[in-house]
Amino acid sequence: MNKVIVVGVGAQGSTVAKRLQEEKVVKEIVCADYDEKAAKEMEKTLPKAKAVKLDARKVEEIIKAAKGCDLVVNGLEPDFNMNVMKAALEVGANYQDMASGPVSDTDFVTAVKRCLDMDSQFKAKKLTALINTGSAPGFANILTREAVEMLDSCDAINIYVYDEIWSKKFIPFWWSPATAFGDMAAKPIVYENGKHVLKDPFSEEVMMDFRGVGKKRMVNHEHEEPVTMGLLANKVLKGVKYVNFKYGGPGLDLAQYFYKMGLLSEKEINVKGTKIVPMDIISKLTPPAPKYPNEIKAVLKEGMISEDGAFLVRAEGTQKGRKVTIDMYANAPGLTDAFKKAKITHESYFTGQAAFLFTKMLVNDKVATRGVFPPEVMEAAERAYYLKEAAKLDLTVDMEIRSRLY
Repeated sequence: MNKVIVVGVGAQGSTVAKRLQEEKVVKEIVCADYDEKAAKEMEKTLPKAKAVKLDARKVEEIIKAAKGCDLVVNGLEPDFNMNVMKAALEVGANYQDMASGPVSDTDFVTAVKRCLDMDSQFKAKKLTALINTGSAPGFANILTREAVEMLDSCDAINIYVYDEIWSKKFIPFWWSPATAFGDMAAKPIVYENGKHVLKDPFSEEVMMDFRGVGKKRMVNHEHEEPVTMGLLANKVLKGVKYVNFKYGGPGLDLAQYFYKMGLLSEKEINVKGTKIVPMDIISKLTPPAPKYPNEIKAVLKEGMISEDGAFLVRAEGTQKGRKVTIDMYANAPGLTDAFKKAKITHESYFTGQAAFLFTKMLVNDKVATRGVFPPEVMEAAERAYYLKEAAKLDLTVDMEIRSRLY
């Protein structure tokens, strides 16, 4: 692949663009964003980059910018997925995005289905559209398939992400506060007995005993994995009947307090004669995650309270007639180490590097599968390549297998 366009060069898109600079097969990187300053920054710092101002609400603008490109990397919010996918098809390019939802015009499951429904169109043009690439979803999906392949049958898949990167400077989330609060206030989807079921926000609390971290409170959280894995249960996950995603950490605790107070509501309320949306106020007042090296350095200088975390994929099923549990723990640098390595946050490092590895596979023709699919569909050789490359970036995996004799 000679030419790649990255549409949206925010925290993750910019990480992908920077890493593409190192790929010999890539001759040009088109960095497209509505924020022209962000695109120009890429052009200024990356020799292969070319900045383009782009309004992704207009498919024709994406098509114009993507002409001649072999791959379109979509680093935008999921609301733009259909536009970017249509543009990739039009110019005959492979496609990659990092999330499927939530979106503003339909429910989460339908949002994923309409992406997957473009499968035949991409196959007809012998193109690959790899969706949901990052840490979770993305890395988590690869680990899930690896675990399930070790089982004869799979009963349940549970994904747990615990984040306790807590600094003395008040930063509750290391990604967009608006996105974080929105996800936490949404009704999570759980795949149960062959159906996608909506649960209440912050529901079904469990105390998970994580290796090296201890017992932590986890609750249901809206995420892509139960959606895609449920839809593909019989195809690649041995008919699994239950898939769930849980999240925990101080940021979630804060969000739950706000939720109970009605502060995460999208409905207007009247305050002394002024109509306001509580969620807008909370999102506006919550400090954003540090983005630039000098901002991250200032946070580290002020000091850290905790740099704990856990990323666990658990698959339960049978193996040679016995009940077996397989735990896959993903290891990634914390904030301090991520800054030392790449001058970025731990969130940007894990998600951005994990996303880039999928990009690396696409530009180097390491993905043979055609059509539209999430990472759990990838073949064994593709998954093995991904995990070996991940280890080179200090994204490693520890596996534990447990079984009772009787």
